[in-house]
Amino acid sequence: MIRARLSIMMFLEFFIWGGWFVTLGTFLGSTLHASDGQIGMAFATQSWGAIVAPFIIGLIADRFFNAERILGILHLVGAVLMYRLFVAQDFSAFYITVLVYMILYMPTLALVNAVAFRQLREPDREFGKIRVWGSLGWIAAGLAISYVFAWDGAAAIETGALRYTFLMCAVASLVLGIYSFTLPATPPKAGEAAGASLSERLGIDALKLLKNRDYAVFFVASILICIPLAFYYQNANPFLSEIGVADPTAKMTLGQISEVFFMLMLPLFIQRVGIKKTLLLGMLAWGVRYLLFAFGDSGNQVWMLLLGILLHGLCYDFFFVSGQIYTNQRAGERFRSAAQGMITLATYGFGMLIGFWVAGAITDYYSLDGGTRHDWQDIWLFPAVFALAVMAIFFVCFRGGQRPQTDGRGADHTS
Repeated sequence: MIRARLSIMMFLEFFIWGGWFVTLGTFLGSTLHASDGQIGMAFATQSWGAIVAPFIIGLIADRFFNAERILGILHLVGAVLMYRLFVAQDFSAFYITVLVYMILYMPTLALVNAVAFRQLREPDREFGKIRVWGSLGWIAAGLAISYVFAWDGAAAIETGALRYTFLMCAVASLVLGIYSFTLPATPPKAGEAAGASLSERLGIDALKLLKNRDYAVFFVASILICIPLAFYYQNANPFLSEIGVADPTAKMTLGQISEVFFMLMLPLFIQRVGIKKTLLLGMLAWGVRYLLFAFGDSGNQVWMLLLGILLHGLCYDFFFVSGQIYTNQRAGERFRSAAQGMITLATYGFGMLIGFWVAGAITDYYSLDGGTRHDWQDIWLFPAVFALAVMAIFFVCFRGGQRPQTDGRGADHTS
């Protein structure tokens, strides 16, 4: 029974995110007529949220509140903010609201994990089966947008129907906010939270891992590879919509489907070939994906675009999730939590912040006809070459070593 309740929580958590974040670039460009630079700013609110999240969770939630209660409060406030996004009529009003929303939403990613880990009897074995419902929630949101409501078709976009994704997510956020208060009590652990130092809470203690040459190389590569990742989040849906691919949001759910598959393959792959080759394959997949995007089209070469989307699981799981596993192994028991916080802050915080700025600038540079069209081939070639360059540097500088042991949890990640 508890697994079913936690699965519903995960499903709604990622249904909300997948229900508006995927189509955000298309909505801003078509409905609010935002520039590519402004679109990059809107996506970067995710990074600001990731930077602020450790303060909310580490300094407030872990010490004073039940995890399920603060989860409920944040999602109830989120429902109000989502409605404000639904009614926003210009970019300025939209940006301020989405910034506040993401500062409140990003901490909930840690909170749902905290609730799940504390309530499961064998979290090492059971968490992956709970977390997969988050991917299913993201997939369900994409399918609903394309096939149930048809909000991402060319005609619907022209009429502004894509705006209703925010209303859908407002309702889902309201439901999850109320539902969270029915979850089992998850109070702060007695003594543990109060005894942690400020440096432990913010992941500063884990900086000593950077004294290790291999980990320092991995750490820098993780930040740099976020630049290609930002191009996908920001540009994939507008790209598919602009070139005339039917039901683009639904087709992008193929990425989450492949993510589930490659997540199951990842532990076996790491054990067979080691962490270095696994990370290299993940980076190679980024380069190949963007080459497929650069030379594919909505006609006879549409298979290239679909294959590029299907590579999402390989791109994400084999670098970012295996990187979390590698971090877990390198950190040891004492610094494990701090190290995971540090690598998350570095990638989804500062790395993605840089990435969205670069993606916005490059997309703006190659815009045509006042931003109504784009030279997508040149846009996609930039992250393709960049990812392959990072891979080459990593190949030369990272010496490899021990093969980390997975702990069976299915590392926490977002799609």
